[in-house]
Amino acid sequence: MIVTTKDLFKTAYGKYAIGAYNINNLEQCMGLFRGNVDSQAPFIIQISKGARSYTDKAMLEALIRGADELFPQAVFAVHLDHGDEETCYDCIDSGFYSSVMIDASHEDFEGNIAATKRVVDAAHAKGIAVEAELGQLGGVEEHVVVSEEEAKLTNPAQAKEFVERSGCDSLACAIGTSHGAFKFSGTQGLHFDVLEDIQKRLPGFPLVMHGSSSVPQDEVERINKAGGKLEGAKGVDADQFKHAAELGVTKVNIDTDGRLVWTRVHREHFLEHPDNFDLRKPGIVFMDEYAKFIAGKNEKLGSAGQLPKVRQVLGL
Repeated sequence: MIVTTKDLFKTAYGKYAIGAYNINNLEQCMGLFRGNVDSQAPFIIQISKGARSYTDKAMLEALIRGADELFPQAVFAVHLDHGDEETCYDCIDSGFYSSVMIDASHEDFEGNIAATKRVVDAAHAKGIAVEAELGQLGGVEEHVVVSEEEAKLTNPAQAKEFVERSGCDSLACAIGTSHGAFKFSGTQGLHFDVLEDIQKRLPGFPLVMHGSSSVPQDEVERINKAGGKLEGAKGVDADQFKHAAELGVTKVNIDTDGRLVWTRVHREHFLEHPDNFDLRKPGIVFMDEYAKFIAGKNEKLGSAGQLPKVRQVLGL
């Protein structure tokens, strides 16, 4: 059942984080639902601007509606990831989305507030929540490209003013993560001091971690053994998710890891079965593997096993 992002955040705040997973196709959609139902976790489906144009937004929405019927026990929200204003308004008008993200982090502080406020006004008029971003993550995610030199952590002193003036419902904070598979080198890690400062200034307010894929090294090794070239890829330590949740992070975005699972499954399958031309065979393997991946990630987030309580609290 599709619910509001706000409802999910209320049940999770301070206790666990909700996995927000990007999907682009049928196999990801099926694996995602299976994994969350198997692990009894609420979740957020993220659809990016790129995913909406990969085939067509109507196709993705139809897949989600179909999965909702197939998995009536699932409880989830549907979220636009990294939207510009035009895409946000299109999603708001569609009536299908639980929430939208307006990413105006490339603007200066005043410009970011102004753009976010415009989207908030349009979204709230239709009961839709808005996520905004303050600070900038480095890396590459579809149309979002920020060099490490341009990346900047969220300024805690600005966070409270930004939320109050923009009216956003959740805030994506830059605390050291980055988009893509190449996140950290050496001893770099998450800036929990920044996160703790933001929580003190915004107690009870839902915070979001973008670029939070772990880039499992066993996946990277298997991809490389099957012909890939991902040397140096390194991600976020998934054991840090629960501490982040204690500091107000209620939503953790995970995209790259899912792509790694897809890449590993298909590279290994066609390496082992060079005569195969049936796309369904690796697709079946991927759906099973992706479901296992989702269930494992939910354990790290603390959301596994929370579904019965969420259904009870929401009266479902």
